[in-house]
Amino acid sequence: MRRLLLLRHAKAAPYSGGGDSERPLTERGRRDAAMMGRYIAAQVLAPDTAVASSARRTRETLDCVCEQFAVTPTIYIEPALYLAEPETLLTHLRRTPAKTLTLLAIGHNPGIAEMAVALTGGGDLDARDRIVHKYPTCSLSAFEFNFDDWRLARFGGAKLLRFATPRDLRASPFGAD
Repeated sequence: MRRLLLLRHAKAAPYSGGGDSERPLTERGRRDAAMMGRYIAAQVLAPDTAVASSARRTRETLDCVCEQFAVTPTIYIEPALYLAEPETLLTHLRRTPAKTLTLLAIGHNPGIAEMAVALTGGGDLDARDRIVHKYPTCSLSAFEFNFDDWRLARFGGAKLLRFATPRDLRASPFGAD
Protein backbone atom coordinates (compact mmCIF):
# COMPACT_ATOMS: atom_id res chain seq x y z
CA MET A 1 0.00 0.00 0.00
CA ARG A 2 1.20 3.51 -0.88
CA ARG A 3 -0.03 6.99 0.07
CA LEU A 4 0.07 10.23 -1.89
CA LEU A 5 -0.41 13.70 -0.44
CA LEU A 6 -1.21 16.37 -3.04
CA LEU A 7 -0.66 19.87 -1.68
CA ARG A 8 -1.28 23.09 -3.53
CA HIS A 9 1.35 25.70 -2.64
CA ALA A 10 0.44 28.21 0.07
CA LYS A 11 -0.70 31.80 -0.54
CA ALA A 12 1.88 33.70 -2.57
CA ALA A 13 2.50 37.35 -3.35
CA PRO A 14 0.68 38.45 -6.51
CA TYR A 15 3.83 39.64 -8.27
CA SER A 16 7.58 39.40 -8.03
CA GLY A 17 10.23 41.21 -10.00
CA GLY A 18 11.61 37.80 -10.98
CA GLY A 19 8.39 36.74 -12.69
CA ASP A 20 5.77 34.18 -11.76
CA SER A 21 8.21 31.44 -10.77
CA GLU A 22 9.85 33.73 -8.19
CA ARG A 23 6.71 34.77 -6.30
CA PRO A 24 7.36 34.34 -2.53
CA LEU A 25 4.87 33.20 0.08
CA THR A 26 2.95 35.81 2.02
CA GLU A 27 2.99 35.77 5.82
CA ARG A 28 -0.44 34.09 5.74
CA GLY A 29 0.98 31.52 3.34
CA ARG A 30 3.80 30.70 5.75
CA ARG A 31 1.34 30.32 8.66
CA ASP A 32 -0.99 28.12 6.59
CA ALA A 33 1.87 25.90 5.41
CA ALA A 34 3.12 25.41 8.98
CA MET A 35 -0.43 24.65 10.11
CA MET A 36 -0.86 22.09 7.31
CA GLY A 37 2.46 20.51 8.29
CA ARG A 38 1.21 20.12 11.88
CA TYR A 39 -1.98 18.55 10.56
CA ILE A 40 -0.10 16.09 8.33
CA ALA A 41 2.13 15.08 11.24
CA ALA A 42 -0.80 14.68 13.66
CA GLN A 43 -2.72 12.54 11.15
CA VAL A 44 0.32 10.22 10.92
CA LEU A 45 0.70 11.07 7.24
CA ALA A 46 4.24 12.47 7.33
CA PRO A 47 5.95 11.51 4.07
CA ASP A 48 9.24 9.75 3.61
CA THR A 49 9.71 11.50 0.24
CA ALA A 50 8.63 14.96 -0.92
CA VAL A 51 8.73 16.56 -4.35
CA ALA A 52 7.96 20.15 -5.31
CA SER A 53 8.06 22.19 -8.45
CA SER A 54 11.00 24.55 -8.80
CA ALA A 55 8.86 27.67 -8.22
CA ARG A 56 9.84 29.69 -5.18
CA ARG A 57 6.34 29.44 -3.65
CA THR A 58 6.33 25.64 -3.78
CA ARG A 59 9.84 25.39 -2.33
CA GLU A 60 8.92 27.76 0.51
CA THR A 61 5.72 25.80 1.15
CA LEU A 62 7.79 22.61 1.30
CA ASP A 63 10.18 24.17 3.84
CA CYS A 64 7.36 25.41 6.11
CA VAL A 65 5.52 22.08 5.98
CA CYS A 66 8.59 19.90 6.55
CA GLU A 67 9.69 21.95 9.59
CA GLN A 68 6.70 20.39 11.38
CA PHE A 69 7.82 16.77 10.89
CA ALA A 70 9.92 14.79 13.36
CA VAL A 71 11.94 13.39 10.43
CA THR A 72 12.67 15.40 7.30
CA PRO A 73 11.69 13.48 4.16
CA THR A 74 13.98 12.94 1.19
CA ILE A 75 13.36 16.02 -0.95
CA TYR A 76 13.38 16.46 -4.71
CA ILE A 77 12.86 19.70 -6.62
CA GLU A 78 11.45 18.97 -10.06
CA PRO A 79 11.29 21.80 -12.63
CA ALA A 80 8.88 19.79 -14.83
CA LEU A 81 6.20 20.07 -12.12
CA TYR A 82 5.97 23.85 -12.54
CA LEU A 83 2.35 24.43 -13.68
CA ALA A 84 2.19 20.74 -14.69
CA GLU A 85 -0.96 19.12 -16.01
CA PRO A 86 -2.28 15.83 -14.57
CA GLU A 87 -0.64 13.68 -17.27
CA THR A 88 2.78 15.11 -16.39
CA LEU A 89 2.08 14.68 -12.68
CA LEU A 90 1.08 11.04 -13.24
CA THR A 91 4.24 10.38 -15.25
CA HIS A 92 6.35 11.72 -12.36
CA LEU A 93 4.28 9.84 -9.78
CA ARG A 94 5.12 6.60 -11.59
CA ARG A 95 8.84 7.47 -11.23
CA THR A 96 8.63 7.68 -7.43
CA PRO A 97 11.41 5.65 -5.77
CA ALA A 98 10.20 2.14 -4.86
CA LYS A 99 11.22 2.58 -1.20
CA THR A 100 8.77 5.51 -0.82
CA LEU A 101 5.67 4.59 1.19
CA THR A 102 4.19 8.10 1.45
CA LEU A 103 4.88 10.82 -1.11
CA LEU A 104 4.13 14.51 -0.64
CA ALA A 105 3.83 16.36 -3.96
CA ILE A 106 3.56 20.17 -3.92
CA GLY A 107 2.44 21.95 -7.04
CA HIS A 108 0.09 24.42 -8.67
CA ASN A 109 -3.50 24.72 -9.77
CA PRO A 110 -5.22 23.84 -11.95
CA GLY A 111 -3.01 20.74 -12.26
CA ILE A 112 -3.11 19.68 -8.61
CA ALA A 113 -6.91 19.91 -8.37
CA GLU A 114 -7.37 18.16 -11.70
CA MET A 115 -4.95 15.42 -10.62
CA ALA A 116 -6.86 14.91 -7.36
CA VAL A 117 -10.15 14.52 -9.21
CA ALA A 118 -8.61 12.24 -11.85
CA LEU A 119 -7.00 9.91 -9.29
CA THR A 120 -10.14 9.43 -7.22
CA GLY A 121 -11.66 6.02 -7.82
CA GLY A 122 -13.32 5.68 -4.43
CA GLY A 123 -13.19 6.81 -0.87
CA ASP A 124 -14.56 10.13 0.37
CA LEU A 125 -16.69 11.23 -2.58
CA ASP A 126 -18.05 14.23 -0.65
CA ALA A 127 -14.45 15.43 -0.40
CA ARG A 128 -14.05 14.84 -4.15
CA ASP A 129 -17.06 17.10 -4.76
CA ARG A 130 -15.42 19.80 -2.63
CA ILE A 131 -12.23 19.47 -4.69
CA VAL A 132 -14.18 19.90 -7.92
CA HIS A 133 -15.76 23.06 -6.52
CA LYS A 134 -12.58 24.67 -5.15
CA TYR A 135 -9.00 23.72 -4.24
CA PRO A 136 -7.71 26.73 -2.27
CA THR A 137 -4.05 27.52 -1.70
CA CYS A 138 -2.36 25.20 0.80
CA SER A 139 -5.13 22.60 0.54
CA LEU A 140 -4.30 18.93 0.90
CA SER A 141 -5.81 15.79 -0.57
CA ALA A 142 -4.62 12.44 0.77
CA PHE A 143 -4.87 9.23 -1.24
CA GLU A 144 -4.23 5.56 -0.71
CA PHE A 145 -3.24 3.14 -3.47
CA ASN A 146 -3.73 -0.59 -3.15
CA PHE A 147 -0.35 -1.52 -4.66
CA ASP A 148 3.32 -1.64 -3.76
CA ASP A 149 4.75 -0.34 -7.03
CA TRP A 150 4.36 3.35 -7.99
CA ARG A 151 4.66 2.38 -11.66
CA LEU A 152 1.10 1.00 -11.36
CA ALA A 153 -0.42 4.40 -10.53
CA ARG A 154 -3.31 5.31 -12.81
CA PHE A 155 -6.20 7.74 -13.00
CA GLY A 156 -9.18 6.41 -11.07
CA GLY A 157 -6.91 4.05 -9.15
CA ALA A 158 -6.77 5.74 -5.75
CA LYS A 159 -8.96 5.97 -2.69
CA LEU A 160 -9.44 9.57 -1.50
CA LEU A 161 -8.91 9.52 2.26
CA ARG A 162 -9.48 13.20 3.04
CA PHE A 163 -9.38 16.76 1.80
CA ALA A 164 -8.34 19.56 4.16
CA THR A 165 -8.15 23.29 3.56
CA PRO A 166 -6.55 25.97 5.75
CA ARG A 167 -10.06 27.25 6.51
CA ASP A 168 -11.00 23.78 7.81
CA LEU A 169 -7.98 23.79 10.12
CA ARG A 170 -7.97 27.37 11.42
CA ALA A 171 -10.65 26.68 14.04
CA SER A 172 -8.99 23.42 15.10
CA PRO A 173 -5.98 22.79 17.37
CA PHE A 174 -3.77 22.85 14.25
CA GLY A 175 -4.57 26.53 13.78
CA ALA A 176 -2.78 27.51 16.98
CA ASP A 177 0.74 28.82 16.42
